[in-house]
Amino acid sequence: MATDVAAVLANLLAFYEFDDRTMISVGAGGGQLAGYGLVARKVIAVDPDSAALAALAERTRALGIEDRFVLLEKDFMAVTERADVVLFEFSLHEIPDRGGALAHAATLVPDIVIIDHAPGSPWAHAVDETEKVAASWAAVSARGTRRTEDFDAVQRFASYRELFDKVKSQGAEAIRRIERWRGRADITIPMAYRTALL
Repeated sequence: MATDVAAVLANLLAFYEFDDRTMISVGAGGGQLAGYGLVARKVIAVDPDSAALAALAERTRALGIEDRFVLLEKDFMAVTERADVVLFEFSLHEIPDRGGALAHAATLVPDIVIIDHAPGSPWAHAVDETEKVAASWAAVSARGTRRTEDFDAVQRFASYRELFDKVKSQGAEAIRRIERWRGRADITIPMAYRTALL
């Protein structure tokens, strides 16, 4: 995520107290927000992507918190570990059965926290995730929330090439949508995101 990760992490930690809790982090691969491991007792990090988990392992070593992380290369629906909280880390919109994932999370923990793109986010539109994001928050709404909070950030890219490299895995439509930034430098795209506690 080419945004102010420190601010996103600070907002997440202010929204929910992960201190001394065991958490299951879904979509933790990559390690962008791994700093929650500085306060959590234990993090069970779940991601089906081995390369993303390798990046998370590297990040936790850099932070000196690798002993607090257990890395699981599997689909979240196969997770049976119990914890205090499940965190869906910019990942719920990528899960085909969002309602099923939330129902499964409720069998593992008392608290579910979601941090994900907000409906109407220009960044979600740019990467062709508008419908997935809307479906994700509809599933959250259907379960009911105890609290939500919206935040604004920006995605920053030094060049079109950097933006293209970030977006290319999203498919042809996302590549078409970023075409308007071709040839530009210092690109900023607003990224609205939301946190919710279920």
